[in-house]
Formats: sequence, structure tokens, C-alpha cells
Amino acid sequence: MRNVHCYTSITYSYLDRARVLAESIKRFHPDWTIWLLMSDEAPADLEFDLENENFDHMITVAELGIPEWRRWMFSHDIVELCTAVKGPMMARLLENGADSVVYLDPDTALFAPLDDVLAMLEKHSVVLTPHIATPETSIEGIMDNEIGSLKHGVYNLGFVAVQNVPEGVRFGQWWRDRLLQFCRDDVPNGLFTDQRWCDLVPALFDGVGVLRNSGYNVASWNLSNRPISMHANGEILAGENPLRFFHFTKVNSVGEHMLERYSYGRTEVFELLRWYRDRLVFHRAVGLPSGWWAYGVYENGTPIPRSHRLAWRDRGDLRAHFRDPYRSGPESFADWCKANGLN
Repeated sequence: MRNVHCYTSITYSYLDRARVLAESIKRFHPDWTIWLLMSDEAPADLEFDLENENFDHMITVAELGIPEWRRWMFSHDIVELCTAVKGPMMARLLENGADSVVYLDPDTALFAPLDDVLAMLEKHSVVLTPHIATPETSIEGIMDNEIGSLKHGVYNLGFVAVQNVPEGVRFGQWWRDRLLQFCRDDVPNGLFTDQRWCDLVPALFDGVGVLRNSGYNVASWNLSNRPISMHANGEILAGENPLRFFHFTKVNSVGEHMLERYSYGRTEVFELLRWYRDRLVFHRAVGLPSGWWAYGVYENGTPIPRSHRLAWRDRGDLRAHFRDPYRSGPESFADWCKANGLN
């Protein structure tokens, strides 16, 4: 039997989403081993006990073996960090003997078994899903989705699956190394965290499979070509295929607007959204302060501006001078930033 390890990457602010994901994985793949990759520290009053969760294991950024991990971590905002650790975790799981490794974003949920992924892993080293698999037919679709893919990456890295074969291991190590050094939200300079890197994967690695089935990684950016329909027998379709997993990205902000834009008056997708919101309420993180991220503040509780993180990332002289960027007070990195007008 295939030994499949599946992981997601979060801070505690996304615990409710990760719980919904894990619940859905256990429903359809109870034999998979589920890992929670945590780039955070728990607040004192959080109600969280791994023994009572659907996650089999939890690992923190501190346990990934990243050299000087706190100094490295400071260079990243919350999205960059949760993305940057995906590569080291992928490589680690492959090195530790998993037959296959599947990554899923925390804001996804399964609605059927991922049989096509498992079938493709029998023949491919890496499996990716493109943001769009059908040419757009409207100017709006071209601008939002085709040009959007050119900016942010052809493949949505809310999902990636790798087989533990030499080429899959080589991919995992390459992805780890690139994300450790260059996981940046810097679209003008050709980087969008992990996604733009994977545009190169079909050219750099053998055995790469592109999963174009309309039931996988359904989201606002491909909904126009994958309309959701629900049937009396309980089956949910995305286009002509059974819905396998849906990516509920930014459902309370721009993502919901995009769903409205590309649903073209169909209401079924909003039934999914209502279900998802109900599950989020059920799995809400009790005792979690609003806006919590332990690594988002200096030691005195002052929020760390992005300008401070960029200065730390781009200035080797600053990294050489200040040992602990999170420290507050006189002669600290935070004090230097303030003195030099960084806001």
C-alpha cells in the first residue's frame, strides 16, 4: 500500500481552515498521514491539543533544521514564511521515507477521493495543477486569469504531489533550496513566493505530470470554465467531472467577489461557500486573539513593518551587525530602523 504523507502550512490564524482540510482528508483518505506545519507559537489561552485533532503530527519551523532559523524567518512576512517552509518540509518527508508527499493549502477542502492524483503518481515524479486549463473567451477572463497566471505563476501551488523517486527527490531538494533563499512576493522582479519557481519545473525535471481534470483545484480563477452543479444523488460536479477539491482562497475578501464575477448567476458555488463557512465556525480556534502571529511583532509587542523585513533581507551589513532582529530597545535593529526613518 502506498505510504502517502500530506501536509499543510499555517500560522494559528488559519487553524480553523486547516481543521476543515484535515477533516475532509480523513473522510476520503483515512490511511494518509497528515502533518501540520506550524510557523507560529501558540497564545497562552488557545484550546489546542494534538491528541484531539485530525492531524497525525505537528512540526514547527524551529524543527525544520533551517540554519539560524529566527534570523532567516525575519526576512519574510506571514504569507512568504508559510510558503517558504513548504520546500524544506517536502524534502524532509521524502528523505524520511514517504512513498508520496501531497501538499494542500489550508483553505482547500476535499469533496471526493483524489484518485487521479494517486494514479498519476504511479507514472510521474511531480504532479501540478494549472490555474487554468481552458483558454478564456472574455476580455475579463484573459485579464484576470490568463494575464494573472503570467504574473503569479502558471501552476497553483496550493497543491503539489511528489513521488519518492530520484527525480521527485531532486525536485524536492531544488524547491527547498529556492524557497529558502528566494521565496519573495516581488511580482515586478519575477517572483511570487513559490509559484513562479514552479513554472520552470516541466523544463528542469523529467516525469512532470500536469493534472488538467476540471475537478481538481477548483477556485475563483477557473470557475468560469468549471461551473459547479449539484445533483439529487449528492454528486457535485465541476464542469463535466466530479469535484475533487475546492480552493476557498480569500473567501471573505476579493475571492468572494471573484466567485460572484465568474459564477454567471449560478448559485451552486455559494452553497459550497455556505457549507465551508459553517465548518469554519465549527472548527474556530477558541482562545485565539484577533490578528495573532507570534513572529509578527518585536519582543515588546510592536508590529514589525514590511519595510523592516525588507531592510533585513537586503542588507548584509545589518544582518552582520544585529544578532537578534526581534529584540527591542536601545541599539537594537528596531531602534536602527526607527532612527533611519523606516516605517
